[in-house]
Amino acid sequence: MDWGTDLWDQCDHIDKHTQSGLDLVERYIKFVKERTEIEQSYAKQLRSLSKKYAKRGSKEEQDCKFSNHASFQEILNELNDYAGQRELIAENMMTGICVELTKYLQDIKQERKTHLSDIKKAQQNLESSFKHLESTKKRFAKEWAEAEKATQQAEKTESDLNATKLDVEKAKQHAHARTHTAEECRSDYAAQLQKYNKEQNFFYYTEIPQIFNKMQDMDERRIRRLANGYCQFSDIEKKVLPIISKCLEGISAAGMKIDEKQDSILFIEQHKSGFERPADVEFEDYSHGIKPATSDSSLNPPKVRAKLWPFSKKHKTSHAEKQMPPPAEDFSHLPPEQRKKRLQSKIDDINKDLQREQDQSEALEKMKGVYEHNPQMGDPSSLEPQISETAQNIGRLKGELAKYEAWLSEAVGGEESSNAINNNTQHGVVAAEQCQNIYTEFEDEFDDIETPVGQCTALYSFEGNSEGTISITEGELLSVMEEDKGDGWMRVLRASGEEGYIPSSYVKLTP
Repeated sequence: MDWGTDLWDQCDHIDKHTQSGLDLVERYIKFVKERTEIEQSYAKQLRSLSKKYAKRGSKEEQDCKFSNHASFQEILNELNDYAGQRELIAENMMTGICVELTKYLQDIKQERKTHLSDIKKAQQNLESSFKHLESTKKRFAKEWAEAEKATQQAEKTESDLNATKLDVEKAKQHAHARTHTAEECRSDYAAQLQKYNKEQNFFYYTEIPQIFNKMQDMDERRIRRLANGYCQFSDIEKKVLPIISKCLEGISAAGMKIDEKQDSILFIEQHKSGFERPADVEFEDYSHGIKPATSDSSLNPPKVRAKLWPFSKKHKTSHAEKQMPPPAEDFSHLPPEQRKKRLQSKIDDINKDLQREQDQSEALEKMKGVYEHNPQMGDPSSLEPQISETAQNIGRLKGELAKYEAWLSEAVGGEESSNAINNNTQHGVVAAEQCQNIYTEFEDEFDDIETPVGQCTALYSFEGNSEGTISITEGELLSVMEEDKGDGWMRVLRASGEEGYIPSSYVKLTP
């Protein structure tokens, strides 16, 4: 079954049907465009959501060490990747469906227009031929009527007794001429009729069926192309499903790898103070009377039990109270455990910097040696500023390393010695309020006082801008606390009590 055979007389319906098919393609293109807009908006909102809840800042980075915090950040990252796949779906739908179908629609519209134009031309040709046939037919009828009238008039003239022979002959000639003209018109009509019938047969059995079949083929191709577009709507999303599944699996994996016990242990390690729990409060018996004022207790009054800091409530502080001293360089403002961790971390950082500077120093020395053997490659003296700067950095870092290692040794020793102290007093001092290590009050009992190993005089002024160094002025008398260990630096003590490292070449030892 085909349109040309079964729908030969349904041109109007074919016109409407094919137009309806094109309208459907346009509707589908519009539908997919709106779908892409939804996907793009959805992806944009997902990205904004991920960005909104992503942690930023040092405090939040500290929280991310916990597995439940870190897993949430991984979920946000996976969600951001998921949003990227939604954007990819929108992009592929726009290029693979909307753009391609729009181009195809323009082509098929032009093809349909061509077919309709061919139908219109064929109809106009047939109508023109039919009009010519009607005109020939009318002329034949007219001429035949005139011939019959002339024949009747000739017969009447011949039977008229009063008519002359000339009149009769003239009437017969007229009748014969009319009859001849009518016969010619009859022949023209017959020929035109035969021609029209042939053209009509071609129109209804060949020309129109061929055009209708072409339009049927066009419409079926349009349907198949639209069907492919329908499938693409699904296939485009199916192609990204594996990646979307990986994103969702990543979210599940982030939840599965949370370790609540490890988070608790990490929290303990971060905030463990190292203090001992307060001991029992001793009974003070006043029934024996008040001790004399000259007793030892007047010189060493009993220590008041400090506030239990773990259970103290926060209170509003005045502006003066908010002006807290800056944290101590040796981290003595921290509890013992936290102080040790911070000192060890600082030592590790210094070791990394020191190793980097030493590697750079070795590289510069090797380069200097190459320049000395091959002057054409460079001037060895050009490296002296860098070598000198690197040497100073190495000396400064070694000084800092020794300083922090000493503080770490002090912290470890202080902790061991603190176990022998009455923990009723050792735990009661709040670090933020005292800005001193909790064991400061016992330092005189357990720490040996460091004595100078010599004296020196400053030859030049030195600005101690680096961490661990101090400033000195020319001619100043200094106490040597630690001699030069070969790195070009020594530790000295000023008369003001300030202690730090200075270049050994800036002073002269006093005999």
